[in-house]
Amino acid sequence: MAKHQKHTNLVRRKNGNFAPNEIAILGAKCSIISDLVQKVSQCLTHYNLAYFDASHAKDVSANLLTDFTFHHDGNLSITTSSPINEYLQRIQFSQFDYLFINGNHYAGEKQIIFLDPEKEASINKRINQISEVQFFVKLTQDIEPFQSLKDAFLNWREIPCYQINDVEKITNHISKLISETVPTIKALVLTGGKSTRMGTDKSELNYHGKPQKLVVKELLENVGLKTYYSVQRNNANTDEILEEIHDTFFNLGPFGGICSAFQKDPNSAWMVLATDLPFVDEHLVKLLLEKRNPAKVATAIKGKGKQFPEPLITIYEPKAYPVLLQYLAQGYSCPRKMLINSEVEIVEVDDELIRNINTPEEYAAAKNELN
Repeated sequence: MAKHQKHTNLVRRKNGNFAPNEIAILGAKCSIISDLVQKVSQCLTHYNLAYFDASHAKDVSANLLTDFTFHHDGNLSITTSSPINEYLQRIQFSQFDYLFINGNHYAGEKQIIFLDPEKEASINKRINQISEVQFFVKLTQDIEPFQSLKDAFLNWREIPCYQINDVEKITNHISKLISETVPTIKALVLTGGKSTRMGTDKSELNYHGKPQKLVVKELLENVGLKTYYSVQRNNANTDEILEEIHDTFFNLGPFGGICSAFQKDPNSAWMVLATDLPFVDEHLVKLLLEKRNPAKVATAIKGKGKQFPEPLITIYEPKAYPVLLQYLAQGYSCPRKMLINSEVEIVEVDDELIRNINTPEEYAAAKNELN
């Protein structure tokens, strides 16, 4: 008898305890951990980093309201009455490339272990929370991993070990860990539907001797991207056979297609390319890939003479998905609005390269130019 499933089984974004990419640092005084995090972060400003710690203040009164304080330089300080909630924290921390956690208070998916003789008992107490040690940091010259660590990690001699003053080496190691978490990219061809102005399906128009949707798919596949068609209709065949992603967010246009792609795979970045941009070529696609900045919500193309980016030739990072859903919850279904109001890497090109073709007259002119 088949087991009854009450809720839809959705693909989830990879997460640790609190964030998609996290590392707990433990085994030293909290001030030493905090100091190392600050030094490393100063060298990795091209990433979006966060630090999760516990307060050591005593006799703190309960907050009766959540306090938002803006500084004129742009900083926002938040004091909240909300307790820790792993689901809420995962949303809050989803925008960061890496989360450092004070492992003396909270467990993390990966770990950096300080070797401090005064903290051996603390490490022994938390040994069951230590599963993926990335490296050790010695506070004294000749100290070795504690016996509990040797017993838990028989390969302890192979685990890198640094002195506390080796900030550059520690930073380089952490930078490598962050770079390993950069999501792979898949591609989405926005086929749309029957255009009112064009009077026919724009994805079937012939600019280059074949339907434009096939041209765009081949263009994206030629640069090594696994590519899908975004479609509104629900065909009888499966998504896998047709390489189609059917809209699960209905009647939202391109916004719904992008969100549907993320629902299928929330762990990949998605390069989106519409079929009504026939002047986009392989050079432009490669330029967008070259300029990709995974620390931002997206990397978008903007015409030099345009005020706003073009949302239909853009790389959307996984961190864009919860942001898109936040806009949808407010009643907005325009991907450009999200891009304008988010941290986005902008790549400027000539306006003609991203000209939209929407009418039969524009189609005739564009076909003539391309030929």
